[in-house]
Amino acid sequence: MAKKDRTTDAAGEKDREKWMARFQVRLAMQPGVDRAVVLQGVKHVTAHCADTGEHPQTAFGDPDAYAVRVGARLVPADRRARGRRNNAVMNAVDSVRRRAGDVAGL
Repeated sequence: MAKKDRTTDAAGEKDREKWMARFQVRLAMQPGVDRAVVLQGVKHVTAHCADTGEHPQTAFGDPDAYAVRVGARLVPADRRARGRRNNAVMNAVDSVRRRAGDVAGL
């Protein structure tokens, strides 16, 4: 029976890790989010789950939706706007690069 408990614990831990990884990636993709914001979000989730014993899915819901809420809460509006502009510029540059590659046959 102890083996089943360890297997269940391992599966639960793997599920928590998957949730946290998805949350971190989605949070990092938010406009204006830097490493400090990601670390602050992770610290909050980790501390809450350690204190309550809750699974992050139960406590915070979908990792993508929670990452969007955390980004909106922790990143000032002006920095989010600047991040969106920078993302738009990078998307335009990438688009031009792809078109140039198509023309050159690359």
